[in-house]
Amino acid sequence: MQLGMIGLGRMGGNMVRRLMKAGHECVVFDRSAEAVKGLVAEGAKGATTLEEFVKLLTKPRAAWVMVPCGAPTEDTVNGLAALMESGDTIIDGGNSYFKDDVRRAGQLKSKGINYVDVGTSGGIWGIERGYCMMIGGPDDAVKRIDPILSTLAPGMGDVGRTPGRPADKGGTAEQGYLHCGPSGAGHFVKMVHNGIEYGLMQAYAEGFDIFRSANSEEVAKEHRYTFDLPEIAEVWRRGSVVGSWLLDLTAMALIENPSLDNYTGFVQDSGEGRWTIMAAIEEAVPCETLSASLYARFRSRQQHTFAEKVLSAMRHKFGGHVERPAGN
Repeated sequence: MQLGMIGLGRMGGNMVRRLMKAGHECVVFDRSAEAVKGLVAEGAKGATTLEEFVKLLTKPRAAWVMVPCGAPTEDTVNGLAALMESGDTIIDGGNSYFKDDVRRAGQLKSKGINYVDVGTSGGIWGIERGYCMMIGGPDDAVKRIDPILSTLAPGMGDVGRTPGRPADKGGTAEQGYLHCGPSGAGHFVKMVHNGIEYGLMQAYAEGFDIFRSANSEEVAKEHRYTFDLPEIAEVWRRGSVVGSWLLDLTAMALIENPSLDNYTGFVQDSGEGRWTIMAAIEEAVPCETLSASLYARFRSRQQHTFAEKVLSAMRHKFGGHVERPAGN
């Protein structure tokens, strides 16, 4: 299948590579001419303008937008909408706010253009591991791009079927992607996914900070311990109930630098954590853990602990996010 990809950064470029490796045809566009040139050398068709990009797509067109949320996504979707026609599909694979999806879908529907929102998780590792995708939009539009979604998804791999799940249940969830509902549903599920991620990361970060401080002078001498943090992370990776990919990435960071002094502990939030809390407030649902993890990130920009360095290390490992460098 042919797909157009706008935005060739850490995730967009690798998604194109994964698709081309499976035999899909990709048309690419980015503000960086070098990024386009690099993927053209690998087999993609490159465009230098948005107009050229749309002309290179075969009708009914499918264009995937993989740019930062907010104004960059809004401008790109509007630009595409002015050039595309009834029956075409615009896919937003970034981290947009689900309410913006609902609004955009309504605006595009009047032109007959389909809008599909895809919450995408996988970071810089997705090219090898695949991308977990949470999808919102019209049934027919989602079904038409299924060859793209199934290629980007991780598949079952070595993850066994959940005990008790019928083998004939069907669906795509076991393959790592799911049509969650109408417009906005995909990004809503991804929003809560990232809110939960904040909480998990915070729990690991605080735990390793407790280990690091176990030999503090504030602790009675007979109760002090000097722990090997990389080794603790390693043993937990093997059979522990707290094992996870986030722990794997933490173990990698601690092996590289046990003190994590290459991180300041300044931790950004990308928006989904805030939106999750806002949704919880609208629904009158208590979410104390997720709220606390978001506030911890706010605090990290004023004072830094080892826990925040662990958080920063995890963000760098799974998504390539670069916080304020140490020494700044």
